[in-house]
Amino acid sequence: MKFLKALTIFILFAFLSSTSFAQERKKIEGSLNEGTIESQYNYLYKKAPKWTDPNSGTKYKTVKINNLLKFKSNVTDSLKLGRKKLLAEKTIVATQKSEIEALKLKLGETNENLTSVTQEKDSIKFLGMPMSKSGYNSLLWTIIAALTAGLVLFITKFKSSNTTTVQVKKDKGEIEGEYDEYRRKAIEREQKLRRELQDELNKQKYNESSPQKRK
Repeated sequence: MKFLKALTIFILFAFLSSTSFAQERKKIEGSLNEGTIESQYNYLYKKAPKWTDPNSGTKYKTVKINNLLKFKSNVTDSLKLGRKKLLAEKTIVATQKSEIEALKLKLGETNENLTSVTQEKDSIKFLGMPMSKSGYNSLLWTIIAALTAGLVLFITKFKSSNTTTVQVKKDKGEIEGEYDEYRRKAIEREQKLRRELQDELNKQKYNESSPQKRK
């Protein structure tokens, strides 16, 4: 009975260890279904089988068409998402800029009112109610402090949005650069393969025609 229980625990432990190892291995290897563009590119590069040209000794890697198309689709989706985020950030920045300008205008008007009020008598009326000059000034300064706090808040948000926009532009530029570099290398590899194929065809054609010339 104890042996059966121990065997069951051992089999369960081995199964869990195997599952955990498989998941950890998959996480390390990566895939084209998740992760950053860089990690997907590294996965594509690692998965591409190597082969060496027997004539020149040059080493190559062969990328599967399906994987290449999947990677291209992922890059395109990333670019679209980057453009969408950039457009959203531009909209937010424009809205906040308009709000900041409105707050600046209100603050300027309040300062003008404060200047004119300080030149009046000690006893003044505010909204039809009598009020001392000191009390009126305190009220105005409270309003100015609230507007200034609001202005500082919107300026902070504006700077944060601008930083995000710059980062999105940077990420977009890096993605486009990676894609252009990858496409350039792919074109170069394709052209090289075509040239080698043409050379091989020329060699075969020459070998087939050589016996006929001897006859």
